[in-house]
Amino acid sequence: MILRAQGLVLGLVTALASFASLATAQDAPTFDAAAAFGARQSVSDMRLSPDGARVLFIAPGAGQGTIVYTLALTPGAPAIGAFSADGKPWRVTGCNWVSATRIVCRIYAVLRDLHLGPMTMTRIVAVDVDGSNLQMLSKRESAHSRGLQLGGGEVIDWLPGDDGAVLMTRVYLPDDRTGTLLGSAKAGLGVDRVDTRTLASTPVVQPVRNAIDYISDGRGTVRIMATRGVGAGGMDSGVIHYLYREPDSTEWHRLADYDATDRSGFMPAAVDPDLNVAYGFKKLDGRMAVYTVKLDGSLAEELQYARPDVDVEELLTIGRQARVVGATFVTDRREAAYFSADILTLHATLARALPKSPLLDFIGSSVDENRLLLFAGGDSDPGAYYVFDRQSHRLQTFLVARRELERVPLAAVQAITYPADDGTEIPGYLTLPPGAASARGLPAIVLPHGGPSARDEWGFDWLSQYFAARGFAVLQPNFRGSSGYGDAWFQDNGFRSWRLAIGDVLAGGRWLIREQGADAARLGIVGWSYGGYAALQSAVVDPGVFKAVVAIAPVSDLAQFKDDHRGWTDYSLVSEFIGDGAHVREGSPAQQATRIQVPVLLFHGTLDSNVLVEQSRRMDARLKSAGVPHELVIFDGLDHYLEDSAARTEMLRRSDAFLRNAFLRKAFGR
Repeated sequence: MILRAQGLVLGLVTALASFASLATAQDAPTFDAAAAFGARQSVSDMRLSPDGARVLFIAPGAGQGTIVYTLALTPGAPAIGAFSADGKPWRVTGCNWVSATRIVCRIYAVLRDLHLGPMTMTRIVAVDVDGSNLQMLSKRESAHSRGLQLGGGEVIDWLPGDDGAVLMTRVYLPDDRTGTLLGSAKAGLGVDRVDTRTLASTPVVQPVRNAIDYISDGRGTVRIMATRGVGAGGMDSGVIHYLYREPDSTEWHRLADYDATDRSGFMPAAVDPDLNVAYGFKKLDGRMAVYTVKLDGSLAEELQYARPDVDVEELLTIGRQARVVGATFVTDRREAAYFSADILTLHATLARALPKSPLLDFIGSSVDENRLLLFAGGDSDPGAYYVFDRQSHRLQTFLVARRELERVPLAAVQAITYPADDGTEIPGYLTLPPGAASARGLPAIVLPHGGPSARDEWGFDWLSQYFAARGFAVLQPNFRGSSGYGDAWFQDNGFRSWRLAIGDVLAGGRWLIREQGADAARLGIVGWSYGGYAALQSAVVDPGVFKAVVAIAPVSDLAQFKDDHRGWTDYSLVSEFIGDGAHVREGSPAQQATRIQVPVLLFHGTLDSNVLVEQSRRMDARLKSAGVPHELVIFDGLDHYLEDSAARTEMLRRSDAFLRNAFLRKAFGR
């Protein structure tokens, strides 16, 4: 439920220096590391107003709740609450300014269906900065609507020249009252111009069945439409069909197809109206690169940027019209290739001004681009927000992202490689406790990432930093099956190629002992999502390496994981992703529980729609039957990410105690 917070004022300070003067948890006689690292980010998703005079940001409320604040850039100004979502079930995931006095936010909830289980629902809302005139911009259902509207649409153009209006996608459901003035047969995803104050709307693109997205040119013209390919039985084929239209035309023409299953084809991401091109991604030598395609009928293609070692991952944009200025990629750490000379020069200048915070992003600007909002952080720096005035050349330190960790010593993160069993060098990151020169004699943890279509990268990570603060050396491996390194590294994904991925994870544990001198008797493995699966399956494949397992929201049974998607349009895609054959049974920890010989601790939320809680309950039952010492902790009402500070604090505290007790029992032969 959305709660109006009109007139709510929070006395937040507006400069980093003021935060430094506050007492922190580190000053207390006993520092509660679990509470400090488990606390949700105190400031997130900050955005600069069109006139450059204010910012908005999201702060955590009670439980899973969220509060949206606005804050003037004048010294001593208080943060004022615009509205809040109580987390039961609605939460705010992102906001932006639509005018100097009005904001638009995306909210979401995870709801449980008796037949389909947990499912995610989103909506778009708008509100004045004082909390008044709260409006839902998404289409409203009625008792006569046919179907369920899970997605509430997205804003695709902020229309900087129109005060308070947006272009947004909206989901249309047929209405049974067809043939009357109230009914409608329209169905699908369309684009409307919506006045966020009055809800007056004008159709821009009529709804199209199977449409899933649209791309605007940032100046109010929709140029690209994406439609979902449909396979047998109405299942999602994994292929996205892209159409485009010329600036002064409403006629759609074929642009490209993109197959998400093997990343083949061209995937547009932005339009440059001056150049009349679509920026997007396409593979070059097995790795994603940035291309432009002419939207003039010729479809002339031009390579803009590629890497010989890693995928190019994201476009960088700036300004209210989302002008493309570069792209990012991750080698040892995230870097940017700037296409715009002025932004390249500006980034270099600001990087010299913030040498201790090397990860610097432009995250917003005023309409005239004279004021820029920046975020900068690093491995031992959770990050802070800055405002830069290009005319006065003044860089103003603003708010920190994690107030609970101010003045808390954090650990440095080293990019490393280690040899797999076949000699392949596996990239990863090693985090040692603050002040430690090596891992020699230390307890250690291997922390495989989720996904598996993901990778770890250099920077602040609250989970690895917590364990480092508690005295553990932490290894985060980018095992084969990780994304970001191209097709050859991804293999057939971390489930089909689980033997290779799990082998690389186990090799990381052995390397910590053999080469880094970590204590073999105090080596554990902790993982979340696919990382939880990897933790469990590592204990199956080689029960002697890790002395304890912590698995958070893990997949435990691959056949069940496929079946969990039955009834959804992605069922065939998930089935193909997992595959068939002996590897499904052999790669399912729940089917191999008798091989696990070390204690296991499981955590799971009941509203997890990514990995159903039944996965952990099945693992719990199989471990019990096998006589393996273990514990299952269920968080009622939480989803895959456990976005509740109290729950995360409990998870960290229990994980730390569990690992230490398991190591102690092992040392005494129990």
